[in-house]
Amino acid sequence: MVTIQEYTPKNPISMIGYEAGVCWGADASDQEKNYKRGLSCIQTEHGRTWEFPDVYATIEGYSAKCLREWYTHIGGSPTRLQASTRYINYSKGDGFKYTTPHTIEKDAMLLKEWTLLMQMINDGIAHFINSGVPVEDATMALPLAYSSKMVDKRNFRNLVDMSHQRKCTRAYWEYRQLFNDYEKALRNYSEEWNTLCDLFIPKCEYFGFCKEKKTCGRKPQYKG
Repeated sequence: MVTIQEYTPKNPISMIGYEAGVCWGADASDQEKNYKRGLSCIQTEHGRTWEFPDVYATIEGYSAKCLREWYTHIGGSPTRLQASTRYINYSKGDGFKYTTPHTIEKDAMLLKEWTLLMQMINDGIAHFINSGVPVEDATMALPLAYSSKMVDKRNFRNLVDMSHQRKCTRAYWEYRQLFNDYEKALRNYSEEWNTLCDLFIPKCEYFGFCKEKKTCGRKPQYKG
């Protein structure tokens, strides 16, 4: 689940237009002109202006493996905090939540084995903690499949760049799911964000061809 925090501006296009207007010596007090100027910056790909609108989001219910891929997409000084494995006792209650890959989920026998494996790890962590091992040491046994939570800040330009790579069918399936959930949350956040989200496209749509060695066939393969 992705939740857009209220610190995120509702009018990112107008914000872009305002910032550009100030530096262009234009009338930045007129919101209608700011919006039109912002659209112009988008259409002409004046990328530096795209770095002004920041998105603050809470991301939860995805595997630690997926979130580690998410926050390695650096650009425009994004920042993030992830749920602690030092202070959170993941052995309490039913233990840690986890993600099950579709390739395992569709096979009843493999799903049973996967569930038992996760339970065994849960029980093992609880055993170590109850035996006096510090939480920060016992949680070293957490698998990459465990569900984690993070708060994340990144700008619009970074998200457009991320979409080119992560909406590709060659991207990891859970990452594609996360990005699609993120985009849906942004589209529902405000009308201006809904407009900007139209720029979230895979790189083959942006360039008109595919540079992957194993193409899905959506666009002609690059032969250069």
